Amino acid sequence: MRLDKYLKVSRIIKRRKVAHDSSVNERIFVNGKIAKPSLNLKINDIISVHYFKKTLTVKVKDLNLNTKAADAASMYEIVSIEEED
Repeated sequence: MRLDKYLKVSRIIKRRKVAHDSSVNERIFVNGKIAKPSLNLKINDIISVHYFKKTLTVKVKDLNLNTKAADAASMYEIVSIEEED
């Protein structure tokens, strides 16, 4: 599954366009490398999303194309949340 689609379906980022733009602007890393929106994810990949003042790091657990909001959190495991000053 594409990175931008995964971020939207798992509800880590609300809109696919925002996920795409964040990736293009080098705010998303997969396995420690800058990731393009078209990157195909695999189970156990580590995604780091750099928001304004925090960094969310998650591990991919499932690659469902469609999911309900209640089940979206089961698609990933939170590894860390780092706050910046």
